[in-house]
Amino acid sequence: MTRGAGLLAALVLLLLGTAAEATTVRVHYDVGYGNRITIRGSKTPLSWTTGTNATWTTGNIWTLTWANTVGDVELKPLVNDVTWSTGANYLIKAGATVDLYPFFGAASGRLQYVYNISSPQLGNTRHLAIYLPPSYSENPLKRYPVLYAHDGQNLFDPSTAFGGVEWRMDETTNALIGNGSMDEVIIVGIYNGGSNRIYEYTPCCDPQYGGGGADKYERFILDTVKPYIDQNYRTLTTKTNTALIGSSLGGLVSFYIGRRNPAVFGKLAAMSSSFWWNNQALTQQVEATTTKVAVNIYIDAGTNGDGLTETTRMRDALVADGYVQGKDLYSYVAQGAGHNEASWAARLNIPLTYLFPWQSTVY
Repeated sequence: MTRGAGLLAALVLLLLGTAAEATTVRVHYDVGYGNRITIRGSKTPLSWTTGTNATWTTGNIWTLTWANTVGDVELKPLVNDVTWSTGANYLIKAGATVDLYPFFGAASGRLQYVYNISSPQLGNTRHLAIYLPPSYSENPLKRYPVLYAHDGQNLFDPSTAFGGVEWRMDETTNALIGNGSMDEVIIVGIYNGGSNRIYEYTPCCDPQYGGGGADKYERFILDTVKPYIDQNYRTLTTKTNTALIGSSLGGLVSFYIGRRNPAVFGKLAAMSSSFWWNNQALTQQVEATTTKVAVNIYIDAGTNGDGLTETTRMRDALVADGYVQGKDLYSYVAQGAGHNEASWAARLNIPLTYLFPWQSTVY
């Protein structure tokens, strides 16, 4: 190699090394003609007092890069260096390239309803109540994780909820997004089958209550509901961005379906789950295996007649399989809580922030 060629190669390596050592944020947002995105942050070259202009590129992507020697940085995008993005500060690790999809309006999602969606698997129909997060209309460049929730009529509206008590899922989600505790998500509330609820939410078969339709309900979600949502809404479809939640029998079926389909669901929340079903057969299945399923799990129970003994046994079975509290397992005991909608509404913030904590979405 000649001296000139060697110097050129060294220069190329230096440039590549410099590029690899850069920290970059890419803000995806259409500010409209004549407006701009600026970024304020915790370390030079950024500051909290004056924003640094990001550079617009095709696709309404605003980019800013600085040396990774600055270290980890907290920052926020602004429109015209006046209007701050909603939610918490973003933590950007040194050397990372991070895509941000902010919004700048109120943290207030909206509901849409899909009526009488047909279930060929179950031979009936039901409604979907769909929560669209605050930025859904404001930032059309953004796609979202999806949380599939059972007993959909109990989640958002007291007029349809059991006993007139709703979970206040939309209000709780709005508050968590607004204070920066939770990422934005689409929530799909799947109404239960009324008199068929026990059958649809249970594996086979309890000596007293029968049941056994959970496999058909599973196919309804996988083959009908999820494809409909993915085709009609801006979703992120990977397992990391897809979760289940339910309570009581809805917790049981969340646990059952989630662990049977780890390629689809990366996480689940099972609140006050009916693990007593069929002499705790589901727990016995977990105890009989040493294989940890790659699904993050939240389970809980209250101390007031809420199946805490059975839930504790399931927690111990999961720990024996290798689940670790605070990582891929969050087991919670709700002091004084009973088996009712009000108790689930009161602690809903805990599973929501475990499933979708701030800045956890994988784009």
